[in-house]
Amino acid sequence: MDIAGRAVAENHRSYLPRADSTSFDGGDVSFIIVAGAMVLLMVPGLAFLYSGLARRKSALSLIWAVAASNAVGIFQWWFWGYSLAFSSSATSGYIGNLRNFGLMKVLGDPSPGSPLIPEILYSFFQMEFACVTIGILMGGIAERGRVLPAMVLTFAWLTLVYCPLACWVWGANGWAFSWGVLDFAGGGPVEIGSGVSGLALAWVIGRRQEKELLNFRPHNVSLVCLGTFLLWFGWLGFNGGSAFGANLRAIVAIWNSMLAAAFGGMVWCIMDYRYERHWSMVGFCSGTIAGLVAATPSSGFVHPWASVIIGVVSGAACNLATKLKFHFQIDDALDLFAEHAIGGIVGLFLNGFFGTNEVIRLDGVNTSTPGGFMDHNWKQLYIQFAYICATCSYSFVVTALLAKIIDVIPGLKLRSTPEDESLGMDEVEIGEFATDYIEIRRDFTDGLFMNSTNPSEQHVAAGDRHGRPDNALHQRSTMQNGNGLPHEGTNEVKHDGNGIAEVNEKMRDSESS
Repeated sequence: MDIAGRAVAENHRSYLPRADSTSFDGGDVSFIIVAGAMVLLMVPGLAFLYSGLARRKSALSLIWAVAASNAVGIFQWWFWGYSLAFSSSATSGYIGNLRNFGLMKVLGDPSPGSPLIPEILYSFFQMEFACVTIGILMGGIAERGRVLPAMVLTFAWLTLVYCPLACWVWGANGWAFSWGVLDFAGGGPVEIGSGVSGLALAWVIGRRQEKELLNFRPHNVSLVCLGTFLLWFGWLGFNGGSAFGANLRAIVAIWNSMLAAAFGGMVWCIMDYRYERHWSMVGFCSGTIAGLVAATPSSGFVHPWASVIIGVVSGAACNLATKLKFHFQIDDALDLFAEHAIGGIVGLFLNGFFGTNEVIRLDGVNTSTPGGFMDHNWKQLYIQFAYICATCSYSFVVTALLAKIIDVIPGLKLRSTPEDESLGMDEVEIGEFATDYIEIRRDFTDGLFMNSTNPSEQHVAAGDRHGRPDNALHQRSTMQNGNGLPHEGTNEVKHDGNGIAEVNEKMRDSESS
């Protein structure tokens, strides 16, 4: 789904607009229909990923938020989203107009993105991109956000953030399109848009309670794996379908996506092993997603060997970026910024080095679009850099303003109460649970004697991802008396890692004899 080259406008003029199927190749049309369906599968993939990464008491609320945001996204895209992003008669370069309000005049004409497919199919494919993007953003409300205000934010965010970003780089008169930015499948609108906006949303909502940050870990790693592989499968349609036809460029994009994902996963896993001396499954999944994110803007511009480099760099950069939230003091619980924003930046920036016309022209449409340094196009690097700065700044500022405005509207406060947060979003917001279980204790601190007066104990979100487990800070004080010895005649508590305590009665030596 790249800018479609400077030659697209000329190609459009050579195609007679006809509202029938005879002007398009059936193979191209079928391929994009299937690719769009594959992208839809990324929505449950995101839902399962977020659910698995969260605590058990808020797991279902994230599935609900992603699923409901998908429905809101479909409505917004039909209502005016497509028109605001892709109206061919808009000339502002910033946002479209309402010419295609309610999908009016969107039928069998060649699409704005490529003459290979009809506009009605293009609008469907682009709708799935918008739905996935807003689903990613829902990670910003993890474990403390209210779902109804989040749905209001969803509609407003798609209108005022996503649609302008899409218009900039994919619209026929967008300023980034006209300037020659290389963004194949959404490094700006999808990845930076969701990642930076997720950071802004988490900043506005605020940090979770300190006790909610203790021993924070994924409650179901199997769901994390399931979600990751659903995303990986859907991402092949996401990137491959952005060539808008069953052509060689689509195959190269799929190959590049596979390579970047594989190397991103391996690098992240190795880096986590250096800290923790375990081969983390969550780490492998995180690195795989980081590689796929970096492949999003780059997979249709570079050779497969370059995707190996992109996968390695994105895996390492995104892994290290998970520490930035500690410096920002923002509780980005699911690492939206580290995964999506940093990965998108890596892919966009490296397009300036590795992008080449040899790959771009394989779709048979963009035959004259130059690449980056590989084609001696030295100015491409600063074009990419300026585009990255523009998308990051716009996404953060506008999202923060939207969230602030919605938060002060009566009845639409984004943050739940401390009491609701302690109970869990599933019980308070959804009234159902992802998993039925007998609860012995809910919080990490329940039933434990904590040395909470020690000022050196600073608890941070997801600290156990980089070799400093939050629960390790309390290992010395757990069930200890003033002499650092276990209390005699008391219960010895062992933790299974999922919040369930195993209690064994410890008998005195005199009693056992």
